Amino acid sequence: MTLAVENAPTEPFVWPEEGITRIPYRLFADPEIYAMEQEKIFRGPVWNFLCMEFDIPEPGDFKTTFVGETPVVATRDRHGDVHAMVNRCAHKGALVCLQNKGNAKSLTCVYHSWNYGLDGKLIGLAFKNGVGGKGGMPDDFDMAAHRLEPLRTEVFCGMVFGTFSEATPPVEDYLGKTMADFVRRNLGRKLKPLGMQSQIIHNNWKLYAENLRDAYHATLLHTFYTTFKVNRLDMDGGIIIAPSKWHHISYAKRATFDESDEYKKAEVHSAKYESKLEGPQLLATWDEFEDGITHSIQAFFPNLCIHFTLNSLCVRHFLPRGQDKTELFWIYVGYEDDTPEETEKRVMQVNLTGSAGLVSMEDGCINNFVQRGTKGSEDKRAFMEMGGRDAESSENSRATEAAIRGFWTGYRQIMGF
Repeated sequence: MTLAVENAPTEPFVWPEEGITRIPYRLFADPEIYAMEQEKIFRGPVWNFLCMEFDIPEPGDFKTTFVGETPVVATRDRHGDVHAMVNRCAHKGALVCLQNKGNAKSLTCVYHSWNYGLDGKLIGLAFKNGVGGKGGMPDDFDMAAHRLEPLRTEVFCGMVFGTFSEATPPVEDYLGKTMADFVRRNLGRKLKPLGMQSQIIHNNWKLYAENLRDAYHATLLHTFYTTFKVNRLDMDGGIIIAPSKWHHISYAKRATFDESDEYKKAEVHSAKYESKLEGPQLLATWDEFEDGITHSIQAFFPNLCIHFTLNSLCVRHFLPRGQDKTELFWIYVGYEDDTPEETEKRVMQVNLTGSAGLVSMEDGCINNFVQRGTKGSEDKRAFMEMGGRDAESSENSRATEAAIRGFWTGYRQIMGF
């Protein structure tokens, strides 16, 4: 009998020859691949969402967050400039900022009182010159050489982004014109916060990245969408994929709904009934944009999404918390010039999404079903051929997995697989 050796080397990872239509389950379980993602993706040439600009509106404000698993703090200095640094003291590696957000004249590590400016530069430390002429730092100690590790930052449409890489192009170039223009459509006015939710979902972060790009599942899994005709595949809509393949937009127009027999043939159970709401005000809306789009999901590589559902506007940000755990944040926003009635409707529609939303609560468990279902089958792979085998835009159908294939196109490129 041959015994398995714990922590024995795994076989080298090789992507299936079919390419982006086959997704190896090993990607959701392999600790070596997960560690590689932290370096190649999150510390690589991508823009990572850090926070909303309204999280740090005043000089001295700071907000803690993460880039992958790396703790980061975003700040606004006394001149109004935005900075981001690794939240790790240059002395012994302790967290410097312990609060989620706040306001401070400078940032001080509680361990040994190393003190940093809001730009991350070291400006002082206790007993630098010793006590009573004894001890202290060596004469050649250089304050400038011991700062908080910086990230490049950019602010775009009220969102603060950071990157570790000098190779990352400007945010608008990274997104591409079509994607950037659609961000402006949704977030191009002065924003105000309406609330935030967070939840832990028990699956690999890439499964949620897939889920956001999966228009195919939306009216099968999310029965509220279909029942109350919020988002269905038989509405006018489509998929727009960035030239890079990294980002996408899925959209639907509720006013141009043409009920299809396919819903009956497929036996979509939520399409069989005429259910009604006890509180119909949940779906009370107003026409907000001239393009007629009433539902959109815009996903950005690696881990950001903006959704617009009826009049609910939300920035979703999800962070890897291990191979099989992800933290998901829902940041709901409105516009500063919204009327009280418009704000009330946006807040009411928050009930559609979020951790217990009438639409999205299923996503809190479905990806865990995949995580559990693929456990022990790391040599197997998913089949992704709905809508074809490419990663191209589809302006007249959302019954496709093209955007998912686009995500894996970018993933393979940046990971070198």
